[in-house]
Amino acid sequence: MSSMFLATALLYPCVLAALAVGTGLLVERASGGEVPLALLIPVGVAGLIAVSQLVTFVYPLAPATPYAMVAVALAGFALARSRARALAGALRAHPSPVGLALLVYALALAPVLAAGRPSLSSYMALADSAVHLTGADFLIAHGQHFAHLDLRNSYGQFINDYYNASYPSGADTLFGGSAILLRLPLIWAFQPFNAFMLAAGVGPAWLIARRVGLSGVWALVAALAATLPALVYAYELLGSVKEITVLPLILSLGVLVERHRSWLRAGAARVLPFAILVAGGVSALGVAFGVWALVAALVPAALLAAAAHRDGLRAHLRVAGPLVGAGACVLAIAALPTWSRLRGSVAVAQGIASTSNPGNLRSPLRASQLLGVRLGGSYKLAPHGLALTLTNVLLALSLAAAVVGAWRLLRTRAFALAGWVGLSLLAWVAVTLAAGTWAGAKALMLTSPIVVLLAWAAVAALRSPPRRILARALAAGLAGALAGGVLASDALQYHAANLAPTARYDELASLDARFAGQGPTLFTDFDEYSLYELRHLDVGGPDFVYPPPSLAVLAGGYGRPVRLEAAAPSALADYRLIITRRDPETGRPPAAYRLAWQGAYYQVWRRLPGAAPALRHIALGGSAAGECRRIGALAALAAGQPRLGATQLTLAEVPPLVRVALARARHPRNWGHERGGLVMDHPGTLAASLRIPRAGRWEVWLRGQLMASVRLGVDGRTLATVAGQLSGNSLVPNAVPPIAVELSRGAHLLTLSRGAATLAPGDGGAAVIDQILLAPAGAQQTLRVRPSGRWRTLCGGSYAWAELARTGRSVG
Repeated sequence: MSSMFLATALLYPCVLAALAVGTGLLVERASGGEVPLALLIPVGVAGLIAVSQLVTFVYPLAPATPYAMVAVALAGFALARSRARALAGALRAHPSPVGLALLVYALALAPVLAAGRPSLSSYMALADSAVHLTGADFLIAHGQHFAHLDLRNSYGQFINDYYNASYPSGADTLFGGSAILLRLPLIWAFQPFNAFMLAAGVGPAWLIARRVGLSGVWALVAALAATLPALVYAYELLGSVKEITVLPLILSLGVLVERHRSWLRAGAARVLPFAILVAGGVSALGVAFGVWALVAALVPAALLAAAAHRDGLRAHLRVAGPLVGAGACVLAIAALPTWSRLRGSVAVAQGIASTSNPGNLRSPLRASQLLGVRLGGSYKLAPHGLALTLTNVLLALSLAAAVVGAWRLLRTRAFALAGWVGLSLLAWVAVTLAAGTWAGAKALMLTSPIVVLLAWAAVAALRSPPRRILARALAAGLAGALAGGVLASDALQYHAANLAPTARYDELASLDARFAGQGPTLFTDFDEYSLYELRHLDVGGPDFVYPPPSLAVLAGGYGRPVRLEAAAPSALADYRLIITRRDPETGRPPAAYRLAWQGAYYQVWRRLPGAAPALRHIALGGSAAGECRRIGALAALAAGQPRLGATQLTLAEVPPLVRVALARARHPRNWGHERGGLVMDHPGTLAASLRIPRAGRWEVWLRGQLMASVRLGVDGRTLATVAGQLSGNSLVPNAVPPIAVELSRGAHLLTLSRGAATLAPGDGGAAVIDQILLAPAGAQQTLRVRPSGRWRTLCGGSYAWAELARTGRSVG
């Protein structure tokens, strides 16, 4: 087990917890009241968001953000020493809620923990996490200051179009500051951060479960189910960091609403935890959090209005005036960066709410997903067959339980909590009706834990009659169904998760360290995580959502492969480095570039000092006769212009390849088809015949998305087991590093097998093979150079491109 895995998965959440508890103690001390132990971490998280936002807002201080967070937490421990000791004693006496939080953290991080390596569980599902990694690093390094960005490349455009346009960044500054404190790569700390934030919701969920009438293990199981509903678990696996960060804040506001008697009329300072939670939510989610803040504020406002009616307006103003004033001041200061760019924040919220772009959703989510159950591998697709039947049964049971739970709240006179639940449901309906598919899905996810807790109130209702054995048995059965449905839904999503390829990103990170400051760099692979991994190389990619303007035509659109062989040399003149994926077929850069470094996944090409662009560059790749004519035409161009002087032709020759004909291979009939490849979605073996032209050492290249484990063999002997090899885009096949094998000349049988399902994370994930080819060991495109007058000697080869240049120009 690597030290990085231990640091990110185990040490990092401990440090986060310490920072949050210390900050929560400081907020409690400043309020003059007592924050429930179970709320200290959510309140501390909100306080840390405020600290990180304010420090990065004063951008020269931004690199000090990690240390400012430590200072605030230490101040909390120092000023509340006796309270901290009392809390430690309470934890020793009643460790169950903390144990439950640890369990939720482990379940949320289960794909990464089971894999035993640092990774991301959101891979290929949603690339938004790449934005947050890039933004978190930038904000801690440079603060909220964007004037120096280079907008000619993708990195600068990404930062500018998100964070300089008032994109909410509270979760990012908290994440960046806490991870950089431990010098952790953000890409590997990201999933543990999300898992920690989800686990932070356990405390408030447990307190609400206790308020609806549950106790002991019943309250703990209810909190577990409410923290991990199927839709919430899906968003955590996706890395929806903004929504996962604000979820415990929303639940904590619900707790404070229910406990209004302890702070609403107890002095202005007592509003501090409420105001800090709202400020943290606004900073993390933008002004869109106003919906959830309004829901939480309306109930205390109604209670104060009722008191005004009973006690008189003057007495009401003596209580409400300082309370509202203090809350407004705290909110104004703690969320100052958002208020200072209020117009932009409103525009972002409106854009997200009104966009017709559904993101990665093929269709709107179903309202039934509020109930926390969906027995399928994806939250986006409806279950089918027996899974659909069981899902519908569990949904009907959960809905009935929620209705009984609502009756329970009213019957037990939990009016404040009932008001908060009812207003939350109204807010979800309003957002769903007024916003687009994408924003509606987020509102659905944030409301789901509240509905699940409401359903668990039915368990309390069944358990409340004394000495009724049947009712208690029904309560146990209902609890088992509610908890079992949630956990089964989550297990299926765990099984289908796609994990980021750790080794490939570690190689990218090594390139960033090796070549830092030597950009601008052209990155030809589609992978937006490269914006973070290559952040010191001023990276640009023609297939990114923000392509370098001069190179946008080199890809067929967002996410499509880069056609480097079609690049005019002058278009690449500004790029000192070009990074390509290793692939025997991939077009190498123009002759002005020389290979500077090669790893298992990538090649780095450096532009030769003083190299001038070629006179003409053309893409090749057709028939031999057609290529010969085009080479001749290029030579004739030079012959027709004597003023050019002596010229030469440089061609990138493609090595001899043996292609496996997948269409003629034997394979199980129930395997599907995708883009000309095979979807290995059931156990079975692909068997293909091939002929090797000469004996020697060869390399097998697999192209496809292979999360699930597959076994490669030749002539009955196993060569390798391949798993977790994915690209940055499901539409573009991934090239697996070559697998070496000694082969004799003649016929051979290649096999690729997928075994029976296992409990390994992602074993139900992607398993698509698009292409298999073999190349001589070490083969790659090489340059052939001839004087223009001898162009016929170049005919008959297979080439990716040809260049015409003046003789004597250095080539690599």
